Amino acid sequence: MVHASPDAPNVDVLVDDAQVLSSVPYLGSSSYLEVPSGSRNIKVNAAGTSTTVIDADLPLTAGTDYTVIAGGLVSDIAPIVVEDDRSAPATGNIKVRAVHGAPSAPAVDIYVTAPGADLEMATPTLTSVPFGAASDYLEIPAGDYQVRVTPAGSKTVVIDSGTQSLAAGQVRTVIAVDSTGGGAPFGLLLLADLN
Repeated sequence: MVHASPDAPNVDVLVDDAQVLSSVPYLGSSSYLEVPSGSRNIKVNAAGTSTTVIDADLPLTAGTDYTVIAGGLVSDIAPIVVEDDRSAPATGNIKVRAVHGAPSAPAVDIYVTAPGADLEMATPTLTSVPFGAASDYLEIPAGDYQVRVTPAGSKTVVIDSGTQSLAAGQVRTVIAVDSTGGGAPFGLLLLADLN
């Protein structure tokens, strides 16, 4: 579970009305939680209250890992549910996936390059990614990378990860997020799907 609603307070998370997480702050995330398969009711409440901001029934398949993101501004908050592939990449590689979780940003292009590469000459790795969408996992050699996000069709960088060193065998999800309260400056939240 990930709290990515920038103007929402801390939240409690309930599965089938049993509280599983309490007082999760903005950009807080949990480790994987084991729940029964089948249709599960997920509620996200303002921390310490019975005020529910998300009430969703999610079909969960046995043996499958998911990331559930409380996304959007609180006035339009909804779950973003993505299925995780935690299988190890090929020897010497890493796997990384991007999720557009910044509700104040338009559709974006995402560049995954060597650190300091000139974007003017680069082709986006992912193009026109809308809010709430997740890419497939990209499998690439381990090493140093820089992730930059621009409005779709533009070379103006709105998120810059700086140099990220990724070790062989790692599986990562990168979520684009608003600043606290909503809007720019935008940032990235990095989740460890595997090691």
